[in-house]
Amino acid sequence: MYFAALLARTHDGWQASDTELDDVETLSDLTDLARDASVDEDTVLVFIEQEDAWFGVIRIEGEEDPRIYVSDAAAAARSSYGEILTNELLGGDDDPADALDALDLDGTEDGEPEETDADGDAARDESVPAGPVGDHTILADLGLGEKELLTLETEALPEIAEAIGAGEILETVR
Repeated sequence: MYFAALLARTHDGWQASDTELDDVETLSDLTDLARDASVDEDTVLVFIEQEDAWFGVIRIEGEEDPRIYVSDAAAAARSSYGEILTNELLGGDDDPADALDALDLDGTEDGEPEETDADGDAARDESVPAGPVGDHTILADLGLGEKELLTLETEALPEIAEAIGAGEILETVR
């Protein structure tokens, strides 16, 4: 199960809205969605979390390229929306829409059971590193430093929101 929210920075603080990712097939789609929520091209953060697996933060400021952080690339690469982010960060598949067509929202192939290793754990692609990837300083100027970000694991979005002064705002859409 996914949770996604947009946090748009305004002159009065943060505004939050939950968002549906149903129409998102590429990083460009996600970036456009965030820019639509922007007030005067201020900072917009997109939070995506797959329960008990990984979280990602995408930061969009005006027309600049998005900055991305993913807590666990190997876990994210096995999910449809995480694959979009890890492909961007690691230079994977040029057309993530093709990969999305073949994936269910739980990140497994249509009609096929998830591959497992000898211990019964989900197998992972060895070319995708386990652990954090992307811009570790993505939130440093907002109040969450690199060291703190790297210590966060799953279900970290409330902690991130609290650190940047948007904890209560995020809870209203959670």
